[in-house]
Amino acid sequence: MTLPQKNSFWYDERFQKIFLQVIILLIVCLIFWFFGRNLVINFQRLRLSFGFGFLFDTDRPASFAIGDSPIAYSPTDTYFRALLVGLVNSLRIMITGIFLAISLGIVIGLGRLSDNWLIRQLATIYVETIRNTPLLLQLFFWYFAVFLKLPKIEESLEFFGRVFLNNSGVYLPFPANSFRTWLALAIIILGIIISLFLSLKNKLSLCLTSLLILVIIPLIWGLEWQNPQVNPLNQNIDFGLHLSSEFATLLIGLTVYTAAFIAETVRGGIQSVNRGQWEAAKALGLKPLLVMRLVIFPQALPVIIPPLTNECLNLVKNSSLAIAIGYNDIYAISSTIANQTGKAVEMLIVVMATYLFFNLVISLTMNQLNKRVKIQER
Repeated sequence: MTLPQKNSFWYDERFQKIFLQVIILLIVCLIFWFFGRNLVINFQRLRLSFGFGFLFDTDRPASFAIGDSPIAYSPTDTYFRALLVGLVNSLRIMITGIFLAISLGIVIGLGRLSDNWLIRQLATIYVETIRNTPLLLQLFFWYFAVFLKLPKIEESLEFFGRVFLNNSGVYLPFPANSFRTWLALAIIILGIIISLFLSLKNKLSLCLTSLLILVIIPLIWGLEWQNPQVNPLNQNIDFGLHLSSEFATLLIGLTVYTAAFIAETVRGGIQSVNRGQWEAAKALGLKPLLVMRLVIFPQALPVIIPPLTNECLNLVKNSSLAIAIGYNDIYAISSTIANQTGKAVEMLIVVMATYLFFNLVISLTMNQLNKRVKIQER
């Protein structure tokens, strides 16, 4: 028997990679086919129907109320409309939570490396305490021990005459629906687009200048803010932005918990940069803030972003704990629909597809960012 020659395509590295991926794809397809066939057989045996038509059936209204609904919804709407409310609620938590967690995590991570003993110890206590406490327990603490213990609406805690805090949630100033506000928002969006374009061209100074002129200034002075006001007739708070206690609990819990892990990621990334980079930058007369912004942090980003991606994905998946405190996200509403209709398999598929889509989008975005900041070796 003759052995394959070394120059045979079997030894081609590109062929081996493609061949292995094809084999894995076939195995995955066979697994899906097996479980799909098993599902069909069991449905036929139990005389159950499979389909998603019930979501759009106007003759079968949802018939349940949703307390925290950012879009128009009533119990007479379809199940699809109820799912849409849950989807928007999930997106609110995920997008806001990722932004806040990354911001807080960077601050805490820098605090862990601070030369100030007190700041360094406080950051260490925060990280070690939060990382070693279950997230569900933290959510219960924020909800039952903090928000539900706040005073009633008529006895709300007031801060600067603009922020109100009570057991129904948080009331914040919000931009009014006026021409001035929309003009300022248009300028802000234009400023963000210009800043992104300049950052791609590696023009950092112009990017920061455009951010200051076209984003920060219109955000502070251009927007027409609508402040919350106490209504003496019904003892309620009108106008402004209302964040329910459930939303605020979940947002704070996820932010605080995820930021502790991101802080360690940031600390590890910064410490991975050679100490000589610090000393060389300081020898050039750069201030510590400029050393961090211009020299250290850009080199630490390729180390930080991969584990940071994982923490963002964890936040998305951990948001499903919203059901424990009564926040109506996509998982909570899907569970209610499954209980009412008996369509447990269909709703499970919807939830799985939703979280898979969110995770794929985040992974794709962070991978592109990782390629962008990757250090190009000569």
